[in-house]
Amino acid sequence: MRKFSGCYTALITPMKKSGKVDYEGLKGLVEFQIKEGISGILAVGTTGESPTLTWNEHLKVIEKVHEYVDGKTLTIGGTGSNNTEETLEATREVSKYGVNCILLVDPYYNGPSSIEIRKEYIEPVAKVFPEIQIIPYVIPGRTGTQLLPQDLAILHSQFRNVSAVKEATGNLDNMRLTRRLCGADFDILSGDDDKTFEMMMDPQIAASGVISVASNVAPGPIQKFVQAILRKDVEQYQGLHNALKPLFGMVTVKTEEETPYGVVSCKARNPVPYKTLMNVLGMPSGPCRQPLGKMTKKGLQTVLNVARSVFEKTPEVLEPVETFFDVDLSKRLYKERYWRGLAYD
Repeated sequence: MRKFSGCYTALITPMKKSGKVDYEGLKGLVEFQIKEGISGILAVGTTGESPTLTWNEHLKVIEKVHEYVDGKTLTIGGTGSNNTEETLEATREVSKYGVNCILLVDPYYNGPSSIEIRKEYIEPVAKVFPEIQIIPYVIPGRTGTQLLPQDLAILHSQFRNVSAVKEATGNLDNMRLTRRLCGADFDILSGDDDKTFEMMMDPQIAASGVISVASNVAPGPIQKFVQAILRKDVEQYQGLHNALKPLFGMVTVKTEEETPYGVVSCKARNPVPYKTLMNVLGMPSGPCRQPLGKMTKKGLQTVLNVARSVFEKTPEVLEPVETFFDVDLSKRLYKERYWRGLAYD
């Protein structure tokens, strides 16, 4: 079974204005990721709008990503759901395409206990597909439940194909317990861009990489950042961390908005900020599927401010986007016509 190390991109699913999946745009995004040396591509995770794709679309996007990857990097198929039979069927289908690694998000909404997640969800998949590597995805802030380190350790001890986790609890103590119980041969991948540095630098966590949202626009620099940490190149990783930190903080954008009835907090969550940014940059992106929508004007301004800051201070971070997609960011980041319609009026 493979070891997981480096930067893996949680790829967006680009859409046409009609709301249909843009497969030509998807191919371009995959080719960009490969050219920039990414360790792997996650197809149809949260960033890829898994909740709002039909299962036929869901499976077709995974199939197409794997086809476009063409063996040049790893394809990870997001086949998790809150229905084990559905997950088994989806995993069966993607295995026919040649996909041999899947991401299983904790079952959302119906809220099984950690023991139930182990016994009634991960375990059945691990038994039926012993040659497919399974990455449990622990993100209680979205799912309302959590596979605990103790049950993860049991799974790791019983199944050779459960040897990594995408860790998005935000809880460093939980991560340290995972490392202690699962051992040195188990791979912990950051599921939060803004936690990657801390998770990799903490010897009690010793994360080996990240499944990243920000790498949709900066795959090469984030891969270099992660590899610099792994080889302890202090000068390089500190410089890259400073350059990339604004992008890491943009996965969720929070603003305070005025309404006729008072001020409300607005939280634009992944993938809304990054799809907005990619539209501004001229990358294949398109709209999000309802009920996700647009950013507020304040939120859009935050995205523009971050992108301009990165472009002005460290242009090399976004230069590959300009080159690959043949766009001029000195225009796109400063002329309103490029972001008109991307925010609510």
